[in-house]
Amino acid sequence: MTQSNDTPLKKILESIHEGATRLPEFQRDWVWDDEHIRALIASITCSYPIGAVMFLEYGGEENRFKPRLFENVSLNVSLEKEAPKLLVLDGQQRLTAAYCAMYSPKPVPPPTIKNQKKQKKNQKNDEKECYYYLDIDQCLSGSVSDRIEGVISVPADKKIVEGPQRKLVKDLSTIEKEIENHLFPLNIVFDTAKMVLWQSKYLENYSGTERTKFLDFLDKVWQPILEYHLPVITLGMNTPKEAVCQVFEHVNTGGVPLTVFELVTAIFATDGIDLRKEWEKQANKMKHADGTFELLSEVAPTDFLASMTLLAQVRGNRTLAVKRKNVMELSLTDYNAYAEDLTDGYIKAALFLVQQNILAPRDLPYTTQLVPLAVLMTVLGNKTNDGLVKDKLAAWYWCGVFGEMYGSANETRYVKDVSGVLAWISSGEAPDTVSRAFFQPKRLLSLQTRNGAAYKGVMALILGEGARDFISGDKMDLTNFLPNGVDIHHIFPQKFCKEKNYDEDKWNCIVNKTPIAALTNKKLGGKAPSKYLKAIENDNVSPEALYANIESHGIDVASLREDDFDKFFLARAKTIVRLIYKAMGKRADSLNSPDVIEAFGGTLE
Repeated sequence: MTQSNDTPLKKILESIHEGATRLPEFQRDWVWDDEHIRALIASITCSYPIGAVMFLEYGGEENRFKPRLFENVSLNVSLEKEAPKLLVLDGQQRLTAAYCAMYSPKPVPPPTIKNQKKQKKNQKNDEKECYYYLDIDQCLSGSVSDRIEGVISVPADKKIVEGPQRKLVKDLSTIEKEIENHLFPLNIVFDTAKMVLWQSKYLENYSGTERTKFLDFLDKVWQPILEYHLPVITLGMNTPKEAVCQVFEHVNTGGVPLTVFELVTAIFATDGIDLRKEWEKQANKMKHADGTFELLSEVAPTDFLASMTLLAQVRGNRTLAVKRKNVMELSLTDYNAYAEDLTDGYIKAALFLVQQNILAPRDLPYTTQLVPLAVLMTVLGNKTNDGLVKDKLAAWYWCGVFGEMYGSANETRYVKDVSGVLAWISSGEAPDTVSRAFFQPKRLLSLQTRNGAAYKGVMALILGEGARDFISGDKMDLTNFLPNGVDIHHIFPQKFCKEKNYDEDKWNCIVNKTPIAALTNKKLGGKAPSKYLKAIENDNVSPEALYANIESHGIDVASLREDDFDKFFLARAKTIVRLIYKAMGKRADSLNSPDVIEAFGGTLE
């Protein structure tokens, strides 16, 4: 049930002060600066609307979000343990600013630096704790639109200094000095006792025009603050948590959308579990696993929770679904039961990728495909050592890469692949990714940069064929790949191709690229292939050894010696297409269609 009504600002701030209204743990930090706070205060004193706020009734089974107190709120231990009545979904920054500046006896804290947007160039971020005052004269002399000039922030010691010598300009450390400077302390505006005392002392000190001015201030500035109301929307305690989160993100348009990990963290926190620390423990285990070469460094906590949700559903014989609401339904019991197993599953997944010759994070085709792969590795356990099982996993993996299935809308793909691969291994039909995957040979021409999954996949397949360094003959395996700075470089060098005015779509695509060690690439330079081959041979590499080393990359050596780009290009395209279809476990087709022949200068059969 949703309620909507106007509520006095005073009542809301009282509730915050007493801990009855709090923030959900997933709300981010206090980030408003002095300019925002002064503008808000000015708007309130002018009775201008500052927007509605949205609350959630606390206590429902659906919404076990951990609450936290607002900035500057201090409760004794017994009161802090009491449950709040309301959580703030929208209005955190406005209500924090109003509470700290207009209600709390403590100085207003500076914004949380780590969450602020980058400061403008040359703008110093030197904000410190402060108090806010209303300049009585300025508030009355200027127009309503200039009211912000009457809102003054002063340091926490209530002494305003100027210049390098820090000359004292105003001292507001006592009521008498505040009155002397005609500066009204904003944080007593709702405190009746302090307000009466301050008012009586002011009237004792002044008469005539000054007295009249102060009474005018009370009428035109102070009274509007007391009477200020905020539109309040309150969601009932049984509002589904996925609805709460969706509403939160829609109304907090200026913020960064919450991740499902942050939301689950807030839910688990009610049971005393710090999910961030738990995740850090698992992530650290992945990072230091032997033989994985930090392949798992790109795994996000949201990916881990998606895998965990699928794993819990598989082991609980429940319907598989991994949309946001399903992940938020993950129980702490399931997390505790399966976290270690799933971490081991991710490590097994990384070792599987190394076996597929994916050796570095930058060369991982899809981080997202790790989500179902880790679940499969966890569920299958020791069965992954079986040759037939491993072959099916490899075929599914490469169909996902070269079918480019994991680019978007992955939640449905996760479900289809986990259930489909498990059924396939148990002698069922091939999963959707395998049955639907198709690689169009002309796609090779558009694989121009290393950002593409298929581009990275081709490089892994070339390594898998036993590619060797052109000069040393060392195999580009785990031992030599990272230490020797192996990267992807042009075979017919870029400079040479530009000089010959070759078609860039051809010379810059994956067909004309291969893994090459850093020192070897320097030897290639921008020279014609025939010339750099001769230079390598002059470094005491025999023609026979050089031939074998280059051929291990699926390159026609004769075409390089003849600087025949077209001949080389067609032969290499044939080799790469053969490797792709072999990895996918599919029969190659469309290799001699007219458009393929036109694109590559001949059939790819």
